[in-house]
Amino acid sequence: MIYLPPLRRYLLPAIIFVTLIISYRALPVPTSLPSFVLHPAPANPQGIHVPISGLQDPLPIANASYNHLSPPNRYYYSYDKTEKTFKDSSNPALWRPELDPSLETLFTCPTEVNRYTGHLRLPDIVQNISQIPPGSLKPESRVFWNPTVIALPYWSDNQYLVVSRIVTDGNHQENVLCEANVCYVGSGEDARPREKPCTQDDLRHVGPGGGMRCASLPVTLSVPPTPAERCEGKFMPYVDIPGFHDPRIFWSGKGEPLMMVNTQSRYACFGLWIIDLRTLHSSLQKLLTSSPSRPSLGPLKSYPTLTELTRNPADTRSQIEKNWFLFFPSSGESYIHYDLSDPQGGFRGRTFAKLLGNGLTTTNLTDPLEQPCLRDLTDAEEPDKMKRGGTWHQATNSLRLVLCHRFDFDCKEKPENTVFFAIVHRKFPNWLKLPLRYERYFMVWSATPPFEMLGISQHPILMGNETASGWSASENWSDDPANDKIVAMTKKTAANATEPYGGKDYWAYFTYTVSISYAWGRQPRVAKDGGDEAEDMHVGYLDDEVLLAIGVDDKGQAFSRVEAGDLVQCLRACTGRNGNKGEGG
Repeated sequence: MIYLPPLRRYLLPAIIFVTLIISYRALPVPTSLPSFVLHPAPANPQGIHVPISGLQDPLPIANASYNHLSPPNRYYYSYDKTEKTFKDSSNPALWRPELDPSLETLFTCPTEVNRYTGHLRLPDIVQNISQIPPGSLKPESRVFWNPTVIALPYWSDNQYLVVSRIVTDGNHQENVLCEANVCYVGSGEDARPREKPCTQDDLRHVGPGGGMRCASLPVTLSVPPTPAERCEGKFMPYVDIPGFHDPRIFWSGKGEPLMMVNTQSRYACFGLWIIDLRTLHSSLQKLLTSSPSRPSLGPLKSYPTLTELTRNPADTRSQIEKNWFLFFPSSGESYIHYDLSDPQGGFRGRTFAKLLGNGLTTTNLTDPLEQPCLRDLTDAEEPDKMKRGGTWHQATNSLRLVLCHRFDFDCKEKPENTVFFAIVHRKFPNWLKLPLRYERYFMVWSATPPFEMLGISQHPILMGNETASGWSASENWSDDPANDKIVAMTKKTAANATEPYGGKDYWAYFTYTVSISYAWGRQPRVAKDGGDEAEDMHVGYLDDEVLLAIGVDDKGQAFSRVEAGDLVQCLRACTGRNGNKGEGG
């Protein structure tokens, strides 16, 4: 019997193993199998993902709340910037945007404007929104207003998500949320996919024209209270008012359902904060993880908690900030649009910046040579007294629009035929300096850097049954014989809804638009897809319907659905760039 010490007993297997390895390495390597090569180290990340310690021009962030500065210019955009201008031969100093031929549709005017009011009236009607769900037995005494609406993905049991304010005594703010559906009246020929006919109970709450109704009782939205850093003078009473106001809900480029709200600011008196709606409405989290065609955990939350959006540098902030909106050139980038250019030559001009994370932003990225697009006659120059004294402000969130029809497969989405649009209001006061009317205009800008303004509506837009305050019924409707029919379709019957003012000719006499969203039920371009995924919800085509969420006289709420191409028609082209101003102009 052979005996080996404990360590020596492994010697023979080791010799055999080494011999096999040497023999294998001596075999010829087939040409189809490349030799193992170590991959080179990945290149340094670019843009805002560069570590602060690795920047040639480091970011001097001493206090991220008050003293953050933007990175060098080369980090503003994560894709190539291309020259998009050509010189105007009639004015050598003026440069205009080079427009793709597909943009020509924005500047055509197929519809005549009202000869008295100057409005362009679309045939699409305004319909009511009711927060009272089917089967509700409890009387509802609350008054809902200021609605903001988004469509839900195609696999949702309900079509829309609605957030509304409640009229309060002014000592607190209250907002509610519900999922909702639209019912239709008539034969159903014009009904959208999966819409149901209105029941008699529906008609009691939304009126004979049909409308939108909550599917269940609305729930109160609660976000953490925020401190007010500086409420001075006339703003001092605002310090202790609990709750948030003027919410806007919208989809991000990544498919996040977001809500922006006004509430007390850490930097001033009131500022704008943002939060992912999945944090507040758990059903949304379940919905976004249950796509039948693209199962996933849903998009990561950029704003899982309430996050304040900022303006950079700090000395550009105001005591009261409002009406900002975001736009998303790609799924991973977000920009915030603060201000429009002042037609009277205000100190700010158009202002937007790139979000860097945690609510912090770059400084203003507007092309310094861009000329103001808004323009007004002075009161002395304006012959119509009803059009004097107007002021402009941003009104809604933005949407991305491909200037093709959905099923025109010869028209491909590309940067040159893609734009953003949003609604801006022109507010006119009465003789008491109180709001008389809000006029609805659409602004359109490029979807690629430097995101130049392309155009704005030549004329304010009215829906088929809206009335412009300040003019008589006969002037509003130009003695249209269809007026009686329009009023009959839209007259309210609900006790807590907005009744026509001054008689049937004045329905919807004081309206304003709170948000815009692509409407529910769009058909997929690719047959194998069931419909819009969450990341598709903020992008649409010319023949896609846009849902406008509309407030009525601070005591009612409504909506209208209009094809996107009808909303962005008849624009006035913006001036472009002024080559005489120089880089510091």
